[in-house]
Amino acid sequence: MNWIILIVAGFFESGFAFCLGKMKEVSGTEWYLWGAGFLTSLVLSMTLLAKAVQTLPIGTAYPVWTGIGAVGTVVLGIVFFHEPASFLRLFFITTLIASIVGLKMVSH
Repeated sequence: MNWIILIVAGFFESGFAFCLGKMKEVSGTEWYLWGAGFLTSLVLSMTLLAKAVQTLPIGTAYPVWTGIGAVGTVVLGIVFFHEPASFLRLFFITTLIASIVGLKMVSH
């Protein structure tokens, strides 16, 4: 169950990065709404991470959390912010995913 919590925490990490990206595109009330989304995602991500590390080793949980957030943020950047999807960028994201899976496999 804590692995699922950790994965959801990683998704919220991508969420707060996405909100930051949207905040730089808007102003006024919309900026504050995206800011509220950022703060909500940040609090949920950190709370879920703290819950997950109660039973998972921090040396595994933290890199998995940041890896999920990094992969999610790159994908969101490509899809919503029209960032480049070059071969090398996708290759290194793939190696990051493989590393996350590897950490999960060797964790006890």
